[in-house]
Amino acid sequence: MKPATEARPDGVTERRRQVVLAGHAGDGDRARGGLDDDEPSVRASALGALDRLGALHEDDLRSALCDPSPAVRRRACELAATHPGVAVVDALGDDDSSVAEMAAWSLGERVERTAVPALVAMASMGSGHSDPLCREAAVAALGAIGEPSGLAAVLGALDDKPAIRRRAAVALAAFEGPSVDAALHRCLEDRDWQVRQVAEDLLADG
Repeated sequence: MKPATEARPDGVTERRRQVVLAGHAGDGDRARGGLDDDEPSVRASALGALDRLGALHEDDLRSALCDPSPAVRRRACELAATHPGVAVVDALGDDDSSVAEMAAWSLGERVERTAVPALVAMASMGSGHSDPLCREAAVAALGAIGEPSGLAAVLGALDDKPAIRRRAAVALAAFEGPSVDAALHRCLEDRDWQVRQVAEDLLADG
């Protein structure tokens, strides 16, 4: 009978374990060695270990953003949230949706206003990203940044899928004006109860 899951390649689990432990034990050399491992999971763990040690360099992240593995690129985008000197806007166009989604999250965490046009383009239901999770992440980032030029995209997201509409309703808290008030009142009639609840809460707070 075939096992439910196949064993990982010989030595990979142990190499990854050693890299993770190095991040907790202060062993920067071992952690950095993991960046050159053949296994993507080890390279991704090495990035995290170096970050824990305060030894992650911006060039490490720049190299990881070009890694052939989506798992490594995704981890690099995540860690770049606290490394604003590393450009991640281009990762919004990554072929792997999970990388693009993480890039949007990172830009929102950094409150990177220069990324707003690219996030607006991703958030659009008609011409934006085909993956709803990416559109949702872009809308969330626009709310986190709160740049007025991102408002139209957030308002447009109120016609998207339920999860994205919920995210857009939350994002409206970062904006103000008649169009925002009108949108919140429209949300009170949304088919999704969570969208309605967000609108109720925001209108009550206002």
